Amino acid sequence: MWFFLFILALAALAGLHFWWRAKFSALQGRHAAELDSSQRRQQQNSVDAQAQQKTLFDSMLEGLLLLDRNRKIHLANRAFKNLFGLKAELRGKTIVEALRIQELDGLLQRAETEQQVLDYEIKLPGLGERWLQVNAAAITNAAGEREGTILVFHDLTRLKRLERQREEFVANVSHELRTPLSLIKGYVETLLDGARNNPEVAERFLKTIERNANRLDLLIQDLLTISALESGRMTLDLQPVRLRALVDKVFSHLQTKAEIKNVVLVNEMPEFTANGDANRLDQVLSNLVDNAIKYGRTDGCLVVGGNTLADGAIEVFVRDDGPGIPPEALDRVFERFYRVDKARSRDQGGTGLGLSIVKHIVQAHGGEVRCESELGQGATFFFTVPAK
Repeated sequence: MWFFLFILALAALAGLHFWWRAKFSALQGRHAAELDSSQRRQQQNSVDAQAQQKTLFDSMLEGLLLLDRNRKIHLANRAFKNLFGLKAELRGKTIVEALRIQELDGLLQRAETEQQVLDYEIKLPGLGERWLQVNAAAITNAAGEREGTILVFHDLTRLKRLERQREEFVANVSHELRTPLSLIKGYVETLLDGARNNPEVAERFLKTIERNANRLDLLIQDLLTISALESGRMTLDLQPVRLRALVDKVFSHLQTKAEIKNVVLVNEMPEFTANGDANRLDQVLSNLVDNAIKYGRTDGCLVVGGNTLADGAIEVFVRDDGPGIPPEALDRVFERFYRVDKARSRDQGGTGLGLSIVKHIVQAHGGEVRCESELGQGATFFFTVPAK
């Protein structure tokens, strides 16, 4: 009897052991599955975080470069690669190996010593002028040990060009104002010293003073016009403008100048009607026709005409048969104060702002300007305006 009970107890214990073992195995399997799932979630979260980080870095307008403690590139965003025109993989390279710019290696050493370097400007080597502003900072851990360096690059090229244009503009304005003022001052001093007592000399001097005063007034008016156009303060009074009649009006105003050089004015403009500001378009045509007379050849011919473009806009042209414009000057003739022949332009009394005013007025109408020319074959200026 006791033996039977003992065997039964052993069987029960064995069954209980195997049940707990199966239970434990199931729990262990479930725990392993949960652990594996947790690890996969962590890995996915890490991948997602890295993807979000890369997306964030690539969306930055500034170039970003992250270096490790060995000065090897750990991360370079899209803007950085675009700044330097790079397509190859940069990870693991030094900044000198990637860019071949020794100056940046010196900047890194400064950043490691001084912890950060701000507003450092560097001019990139190459044919085109390019400027970058670089901010660098050392990355340290809680113990104060350097873990790497971060560099942020900002393209300053446009700002540098605008600053140079501003400086050139101020220098040109100063020169243009100083020349007639010096002449006026010199002739006035001569008159005060006794030349006024000679009627013939006094009249000649006063005419020179008047001519230079008019030149100053014209320059100031052109400067005010340029300022108003560039700032957007000048509004256009848009209305239907009959272009052929406008060309006739401009020709009548400049007929005397044309007759002095024996230049024939030809109006080939069809009966087009533009949607524009009549006074401003008059200013555009007057500048172009006046230039064509002024710089064209004596006994020459000047033609104004037009045609329609595929988009419905009207293209107007002013063509002369003068000496033409050098190829290197074609892209610059619409710049403020740019002169193909400086000495001749000043002798003719121009301000150097006429074509710049033409460009701004046409652009205010939503049009474009351009020039075509070959040396010895004359020049043709084109501008577009919207049709009525």
